Amino acid sequence: MPTDELWMLHEEITAELAVKIRAEKKAIENRLRLLVTHNVRKSERRPYPIVLPKFRNPAEPSQTWAGRGKQPRWLTAQLRSGKRIDDFRIKSRTA
Repeated sequence: MPTDELWMLHEEITAELAVKIRAEKKAIENRLRLLVTHNVRKSERRPYPIVLPKFRNPAEPSQTWAGRGKQPRWLTAQLRSGKRIDDFRIKSRTA
């Protein structure tokens, strides 16, 4: 094969590869953009429903606890003194 034909073949292959590389790069950038927007939405905290309190401190009625997380100090102290957790339960209005 003469050198001129080889050079023309080289130019055609180079042009074809450049087109394919641009297309693949665009597809990868679109995929990356989708992943970034998905991760931004995923990192936002989802809204949780309001949890009503289930326990109340009889000595200080403004102190309540919903039963989630660490027990408050007032409840821990009362439980150590021998009281039961049901002694502090808030009676539901529907019952």
